Amino acid sequence: MSIILGIETSTKICSVAISDGDKLLALEEEGGEYSHSEKLTTFIQGVMDRASLKLEDIDAVAVSKGPGSYTGLRIGVSVAKGLCYALDKPLIAVDTLQAMAKNPALKASLLCPMIDARRMEVYTAIFDEQNKMVEPITAKVIDENSFSSYLKSNEVLFFGDGAAKCQETFSNNSNAIFSEEGLPSAQFVNQIALEKFKNKEFEDVAYFEPYYLKDFLATTPKKLL
Repeated sequence: MSIILGIETSTKICSVAISDGDKLLALEEEGGEYSHSEKLTTFIQGVMDRASLKLEDIDAVAVSKGPGSYTGLRIGVSVAKGLCYALDKPLIAVDTLQAMAKNPALKASLLCPMIDARRMEVYTAIFDEQNKMVEPITAKVIDENSFSSYLKSNEVLFFGDGAAKCQETFSNNSNAIFSEEGLPSAQFVNQIALEKFKNKEFEDVAYFEPYYLKDFLATTPKKLL
């Protein structure tokens, strides 16, 4: 038995899933605004209740490690680590973009998840149909030459909350397709976490930190004149 509690807070979506092996037992998620600090613990209790389980019953906690929102990732990882400490359970970290590409509803020879960063920049990577990473995770400023080597001979599916702002840039390339599916979800975090659980690929709870990809830049508002 491998009961995994999965947490996804890398974007505006707050998502929690509980699964037993490859079976999804319960899922709670909500998007629109960054409300993870308010929703996350409630969602965790909700999925446990719906699955008729107690926190002590889980075998591991999985968390989407980034890249993504600095604040969102910190909240998700902090809660995940707190649960692991309290319950003495292993922590499993899952690449956010890889989990997004795990969605079986997405069909193309190459999958390109995109998380909105700022302006025309996105956090992105490319995966094949077997969820193998083809191009590594990077923060990329999108222009008409982005992914040109892949788009020459492959159909590339772009998705995620950063994909919409790139659609016009690739509008003249028939190999570039876009989907509104594929937003981050804890159920796909758990699918990857299951394999890591079987292989005992656990994190050091004391030292694990989210994968921010870029340093957090704090700004102060300008003084009113």
